[in-house]
Amino acid sequence: MVDALDGGPGVYSARYAGENCTYEDNNIKLLEALKDVPDEKRGAHFVSVITMLFPDGRKIVARGEVYGTIIHETRGEMGFGYDPLFIPDGYDITFGEMDPEEKNRISHRANSLKKLEELLSAEK
Repeated sequence: MVDALDGGPGVYSARYAGENCTYEDNNIKLLEALKDVPDEKRGAHFVSVITMLFPDGRKIVARGEVYGTIIHETRGEMGFGYDPLFIPDGYDITFGEMDPEEKNRISHRANSLKKLEELLSAEK
């Protein structure tokens, strides 16, 4: 979700550049959309939501996010999707440059799993 794009590409991030597009296609389109956006307005965040439904009708929803900035050109070969364009807050490297173990520790997916664990523990 990119601030300057009012949260876009959002849930359409995998097909931002169209059906059957590649990660590179999506990154090119994102960079084009942000070409005139100054650094201070290039904030973005990844979001992951995990929902658990129980047979008794209970529902737990855990949302995880990681905030950062979209840079002007891709950096790094690791990860996938927008990873080479995203520098998480507190870092000076992209997810595409980051050791996968470190990325997995701070990612939106990790944060949603941590939240789910907290919510499940609170139910005990």
